[in-house]
Amino acid sequence: MTTENRRFLLAERPSGPVDDNTYDLVTEPVPEIKDGEALVNVTWISIDPTNRTWIGEEPTYLPPVAIGEVMRALGLGEVVESKNENFPVGSVVQGLTGWQDYTVVSDSNPLMIVPPEVDAPPSAVLGTLGMTGMTAYFGMLEIGEPKEGETVVVSAAAGAVGSVAGQLAKLKGARVVGIAGGPEKCSWLVDELGFDATVDYKADDWRDQLKEATPNGIDVDFENVGGEIMEAVFGRMNKDGRVALCGLISGYNEKELPPGPRTFGNLLIQRVKLQGFIILDYYARFGEGIKQMSQWVGEGKIKSEQTVVEGFEELPNALNMLFAGKNTGKLVVHIEP
Repeated sequence: MTTENRRFLLAERPSGPVDDNTYDLVTEPVPEIKDGEALVNVTWISIDPTNRTWIGEEPTYLPPVAIGEVMRALGLGEVVESKNENFPVGSVVQGLTGWQDYTVVSDSNPLMIVPPEVDAPPSAVLGTLGMTGMTAYFGMLEIGEPKEGETVVVSAAAGAVGSVAGQLAKLKGARVVGIAGGPEKCSWLVDELGFDATVDYKADDWRDQLKEATPNGIDVDFENVGGEIMEAVFGRMNKDGRVALCGLISGYNEKELPPGPRTFGNLLIQRVKLQGFIILDYYARFGEGIKQMSQWVGEGKIKSEQTVVEGFEELPNALNMLFAGKNTGKLVVHIEP
């Protein structure tokens, strides 16, 4: 085991994409654990849109990362030293590890032990069978409630959450339209994941594509993006439609808030239910969701894709990749153990 612990500490709050001034990369000794603690070697780190919101000035569902604190993030690793019987050496754990090689856990600051029977690669544990998959599972099935024959639109559909959310709607018999960037991603959604139609938001005629793909309007919007794409979708919502508001990634790097959707009034006219949600609200039910998702993955009903970035020092670049739409499926950074 190395004696050094690399850590990315927040140096300043960015006004746009993160850059060389956003973080300080420091090297410190590996923490020494006390009674009741365990040491975890972090080997995989999840890159998620919420990483960017956590370093803004305004609180979200968690306080902002303080200047000088380690960058907050979900990760996965192995217990390499322990003075806590609840975290035996060799256990694989996941949770808020942060951007660092080693983190200390205890009963008061726990990570979740990955059950040995979960036979899946690390990217799937952080993705389809982790927080990402649970976001899609509860957001689509409990808030979106897609029904057979309905039209479901998923924005950021080639991303980690959107790609799973769309497949879940297909399992319920819905007609699924994915909004993604570029012909390659759009083809992947249809050819590999079984989406019925796609909209390439990078194309000049994306608004026309949306109309053509939803001739009977939209019953469910799984919203990940916000901005003008959300505005266009809102304008096509049907009576008694549902909006599962999962994220607003288009505005996370902007200096000023975007204007509100001009089509918001259609939600009133069509009696649409719009509900925002934070996946931590469903934490107590993760066991239920992971069990069902594991079954569907094993049966081949849910497919997953991942984009793997190699190297600890690539973490800031990976975060910018996410907002540039350079990933397909789950974006993770692999750190050599």
